[in-house]
Amino acid sequence: MVRQGGVADIFAPVCSITTTKRRRFFWAAWWSAPPRKAPFQRPDASDGGAATFDEARAAAEARAGAPLTVIDPTWARAWIQILRGQAPRFPAPRGAEPRATAAPEASLWATLGVTRDVTIDELKLAYRKRALETHPDRGGSADEFRAVVAAYAEARRRLRAPRRKKG
Repeated sequence: MVRQGGVADIFAPVCSITTTKRRRFFWAAWWSAPPRKAPFQRPDASDGGAATFDEARAAAEARAGAPLTVIDPTWARAWIQILRGQAPRFPAPRGAEPRATAAPEASLWATLGVTRDVTIDELKLAYRKRALETHPDRGGSADEFRAVVAAYAEARRRLRAPRRKKG
């Protein structure tokens, strides 16, 4: 490969291997171009179901027809997310500081996708729906899921509290 400017870009064929929910091994391999985040570079081949890490690596190398360098499993996880129709997520680099300006907190009602005049039963249904959407095991973020759980607890508390009459 040659970059603009004529400087040779060194690239070794690579393979990313990760475990699946069923405790099997999924691999994704890039031999024609290196993986990149944006836009995501699709792997040249991928497959799942290997019983061991070594079995997954051997299958990837057999498909590539050459030895592969094993890289971070984040890339295989990102490809799995794309196959599921989700946007790929990459963890923040180590040592990265959180943003100085945080987004304003959404109201607990907006977090759950309901209005203030919701019934307990409607609240329960909305919570279940949002919990499934944001749960980390289903592709959501842990922080977002915690916010939904906290919003649900507070909403239930507020709905059960006796209302004071203004007067």
